[in-house]
Amino acid sequence: MTFLELAELVIKEENKPLTSNEIWNIAIKKGYDKQLNSQGKTPWATLGALIYVNVKDNPKSIFLKTDSRPKRFYLKNMAGKVDLYENTIPDEPIVKKKKFDFLEKDLHKHLTFHAYYYMQCYTKTINHNISSKKEFGEWVHPDMVGCYYKTQDWKKEVGNFSNAIGIRSIVLYSFEIKRELSFANLRESFFQCVSNSSWANESYLVAARISEDEDFMNELERLSLSFGIGVIELDIEDPHSSELVIPAKHKKDLDFETINKLAMNSDFREFLETVQIDYTSRKIHNKEYDKVCELEELINNKTH
Repeated sequence: MTFLELAELVIKEENKPLTSNEIWNIAIKKGYDKQLNSQGKTPWATLGALIYVNVKDNPKSIFLKTDSRPKRFYLKNMAGKVDLYENTIPDEPIVKKKKFDFLEKDLHKHLTFHAYYYMQCYTKTINHNISSKKEFGEWVHPDMVGCYYKTQDWKKEVGNFSNAIGIRSIVLYSFEIKRELSFANLRESFFQCVSNSSWANESYLVAARISEDEDFMNELERLSLSFGIGVIELDIEDPHSSELVIPAKHKKDLDFETINKLAMNSDFREFLETVQIDYTSRKIHNKEYDKVCELEELINNKTH
């Protein structure tokens, strides 16, 4: 049984929309997890990621998701019943947002989780304090960098062929992380991202809270379109609900002058060395990248 077949069976039997965690817990109770053809250490996270990606990228998907948070999944043939089900869930009281109970650095593990499961990207945190030079200013380094190895999805012969004809089969990412994005810090945050992330194939501004103000969103979209910067919103309550708000513009060529300047930082140099080794050996050394936390660890240890 595949993960998607397991999800379909559970939702069909329960006959109502379910979160990925609810699907997994029910599957365990019914013993369906033992029928999975998987040896992964975090099958519940894999299940959630596969359903989300299937809904988003597969036009023939049998699944749909609700607009509420946390996201719930249901089958397309249940569409007429979903509204009735949603109406039986009492509205949550409107609660004024608490002051931040987390630090910016606490978001790194959430981004690592999202990047790994939804971008197939291996990330590395860049410690700004270990750079050997300070004269370039405070906006030199991104908070995190990452790499997607296209050869993960290719047959060995295809990977060898791409190397032989000189076609790059990796995508490099750069991320600037903020706890919140609003009019109060938009321009500073955005241009900090432009300053330290434009060297990569794709650059992203990442935050746990993004203002829903219409004028703010219009300005954010305008800036993103002008500079090609993408935006990701992290959901620390439900990591699988983190989402790509605005896609980045993919740049074919890397800015090697900026990469050379970033290499003043030993974390960044180690990242470059790891990518080179993994690319040439066609073997990814997971321990050289940031640890991908299990879902329960992210949810139960949200604060610092």
